[in-house]
Amino acid sequence: MRDIPVVIVFIALCVVMYFLEKSSGDWLTIWLALWPLNTHIATDIGTIGFSPWQVLSYAFLHGGELHLFLNLYALWMFGAPLERRWGSAQFAGYLFGCIVGAAIIQLIVAAIQIGSGSPPYPVIGASGGVFGLLLAFGYLFPNQQLFLLFPPMPIKARWFVIGYGIIELLAGLTGSASGIAHFAHLGGMLAGFLMIRSSRALR
Repeated sequence: MRDIPVVIVFIALCVVMYFLEKSSGDWLTIWLALWPLNTHIATDIGTIGFSPWQVLSYAFLHGGELHLFLNLYALWMFGAPLERRWGSAQFAGYLFGCIVGAAIIQLIVAAIQIGSGSPPYPVIGASGGVFGLLLAFGYLFPNQQLFLLFPPMPIKARWFVIGYGIIELLAGLTGSASGIAHFAHLGGMLAGFLMIRSSRALR
């Protein structure tokens, strides 16, 4: 029996978790979303705060159908060719490494923001992992043509990655798109870059 690709397993888990989110109220977000360090918020079902498992569990939660669809479509689009190239074990290690890297950067940024007076908020979604996959795709397949919807034009993967990274950095620094964890996205890209540069198996 052929092994099920990691991409498919991850997508299936995210879909299952999304329907559990819809049926469980805020319970899953309270316990599985990524909360800032040293957060202690009293609720009826316990105290909300950071827990170690959240550096992975947050990636399986999503805030709505569009959030879920875009992340899982990108995961399949960029992840499937990477898994075929690397194999499932290497791919899984890379994907989860990017997710954890994104979480670490987000925790650092959140601590700085809270220190400046901003209220704590949770982060959910597989976007950090997806941005790591995007970085790897652009690195390994730099001349692959991607067709954008907005604007409707083809672009090489390397330029798409560079452009998207610059947009995320500017959005994070200026706060021009609130409600999006831009630095978590950049953290996923950074983690992916460091893993690719440090491992010949990923090149």
